[in-house]
Amino acid sequence: MLQTSKLIPQGAGLAPALLKRATTVELDWDVRQKSRFDAFDSGGRTLGVFLPRGTAVRGGDVLVAADGSLVRVIAAPQAVLRITHCPNHGTPYDLIRAAYHLGNRHVPIELKPDHLKIEPDHVLADMLRAMHLIVHAVDEAFEPENGAYATGGHPHGGHGHGHGHSHSHDH
Repeated sequence: MLQTSKLIPQGAGLAPALLKRATTVELDWDVRQKSRFDAFDSGGRTLGVFLPRGTAVRGGDVLVAADGSLVRVIAAPQAVLRITHCPNHGTPYDLIRAAYHLGNRHVPIELKPDHLKIEPDHVLADMLRAMHLIVHAVDEAFEPENGAYATGGHPHGGHGHGHGHSHSHDH
């Protein structure tokens, strides 16, 4: 078993040629949200991943193995519910309302400009349909938000600068 205990978020700073030669590992969210797990890479090697507690692995991240080799992480398609607003009876604002209600229930949620994704849950699906939203079961990669108090920044890279208490501006 090849041990990996270092993660490079989104492969930051690595040359494209290195990333192209790296083996890959395809993992669903249930595995990627753990800091310790075993997996097999595309080269057939068994990986033992040992990251600091609380570390979530995102699609596009790169694991560094004990032998110095790189392993690119791919977010595996998995069963999710894709939620969109009804074009006939609703507006995109309905997605904001849905995100609010799902957040109140501490549901891991992926936010996109035109849809939301959550893990399958028939009770939540019924609630969302009652809100006149369209809910489809699909197999897609799932990258939920980290949450307001999580470390490690935005799951999709952030915008490159911090905001102090007295510093704000429009985006």
